[in-house]
Amino acid sequence: MSSASTSSEEHAPASNGGSVWALARYVFAATLVRSADGGAVVAIVLLAHASGLPPWLSGLLGASITAPHLLGPFIARRLDTARDGRIVIACSAVAHGVLLGVAALMLPVAWPVWPALLLCASGLFGPMLTGGISSRLPSIAGPSQRSQRRAQSWDVASYGISGTLGPAAVAWIAAATGPLAAALVLAAAAMVGAGAVLALPAQAPVADASAVPSPIRTLRQIWRSGPLRRTLALTVTVAFSVAALPIYAVAIAPQLGDPALAGTLVAGYGVGSLVGSALLMVWPLRGDADRATLLLAAVVALALALVIPMPSLATALAAFAIAGIANSLFFAATLASRSEYAPPESRGQVFIWVGALKIAAGSAGTATAGALIAGTTWVPVAAVAGACAGAALLGVLDRARASRA
Repeated sequence: MSSASTSSEEHAPASNGGSVWALARYVFAATLVRSADGGAVVAIVLLAHASGLPPWLSGLLGASITAPHLLGPFIARRLDTARDGRIVIACSAVAHGVLLGVAALMLPVAWPVWPALLLCASGLFGPMLTGGISSRLPSIAGPSQRSQRRAQSWDVASYGISGTLGPAAVAWIAAATGPLAAALVLAAAAMVGAGAVLALPAQAPVADASAVPSPIRTLRQIWRSGPLRRTLALTVTVAFSVAALPIYAVAIAPQLGDPALAGTLVAGYGVGSLVGSALLMVWPLRGDADRATLLLAAVVALALALVIPMPSLATALAAFAIAGIANSLFFAATLASRSEYAPPESRGQVFIWVGALKIAAGSAGTATAGALIAGTTWVPVAAVAGACAGAALLGVLDRARASRA
């Protein structure tokens, strides 16, 4: 039985109206804290550049925020053992904001290693603001699969909005008043978001905290569960694959008429992601989440392959948007799979493990695409499309083997 059907352990909303209001509060809180997390790299890189630091050091400072996400699962157990997980997430948001703000204030005047250490500590709390807050959604959405899937559609929209809003707000504020102000606004957004997290409905804790596994045991649980194993493998593969698109956009933009068109293509992908979220709100995913994840991973592979032969700006923009829609649908399926197959006693850790490995895979995908793009421009996209298709096929075979067993 899926964990979504065992919602008696959680505080279900009293009515549909209450559920809608709780979901609206969730989207507001999640968008605020994720915008702070998603815009931080842009703000720090801009501030480092404005402070006269060399580009390589600016890049390292930006990476010092994202790299610690991989360590997030090792502090995630607290989310599953806490009497009130909202407090854990809210404290993480406050810590992220304070550390980011102090690092930004120090960066123009201090030796860069000290802001870098603060940024590493700030990034450590990032997974709590992404996968951690997503793990609260099942108790907010209501017990039915349809309400769960619709809520997950809003969660996908929150990721898309914050991924666009955070960097866009940083660019606008930095242009108007400077990058330091932009970083401080993000820090304030994280703290306001912490208050919004505390306003979410409470979720009952695990009855026996000693039953909550360690991070390594949770990872073993994921690997031993067929649906969760396939979800993790496909999430990592797709994240690695779609990370090639910005690099590809930069490579083909001059052929389309202007190097600046790379930003337009990436924006087209972002618009596609938001369109995919809107489609999911109207027509939530149905049926088995494991099967949907496999199917939509194959759809992402097809969408990536479609990007390669586009000869004009209009067709390339449409292809990037289609890829964004496909990835948005796939992401919703992975959220459903995590919600429905994660053991209740380690749900928070499952969400954070998958999210942390997804971020690491995205970074690796960007680096790999950058290395491969030096030759023929379409090679990285063809390679990652093949990787997605291959992972989907292996997932189908794994599911079939498990069914026979």
